[in-house]
Amino acid sequence: MITEHEPQTALDTRFSSPDATAIAWPEGRAGLAAAELYWLSTVRRDGRPHVTPLIAVWLDGALCFCTGPAEQKARNLAHNPRCALTTGAGVLREGLDLVVEGAAEPVRDDATLRRIAAAYVEKYGEEWTFQVRDGAFHHEGHEALVFRVAPATAFGFRKGEYGQTRWRF
Repeated sequence: MITEHEPQTALDTRFSSPDATAIAWPEGRAGLAAAELYWLSTVRRDGRPHVTPLIAVWLDGALCFCTGPAEQKARNLAHNPRCALTTGAGVLREGLDLVVEGAAEPVRDDATLRRIAAAYVEKYGEEWTFQVRDGAFHHEGHEALVFRVAPATAFGFRKGEYGQTRWRF
């Protein structure tokens, strides 16, 4: 199990309202854990971007997600593990948008995969029950690779009284 640590937190006053304050990491982390939908940005071999929505869970200081081994995002991550996961309210004047930048690390340990699988069920319901074997998720005859992205850098964009916070890990 990987433990979380507190990042360096900084408000970017260039992109913040005059009275804005930095967002505390526990608020950012809670937003990442509570979000239902995320957007994963990866890079294809030829340098073109690839962005796709997916579901994920926050566990042990990282966002964890799964994908089929033949899917574009899996192929991209095999070539270049650097990626970004984003989530937010999708509205202009309220909410908190969040960005996590890091490297996607494959998770192959069955004990860790079982914990991630349990987190999926807890967050998204029984429909997202995965069997764990041979270092992967299995569901309805399909295999899914599991990745974890621990933040190297994360950003929080508060709307309303706008404030941009950067967390460095």
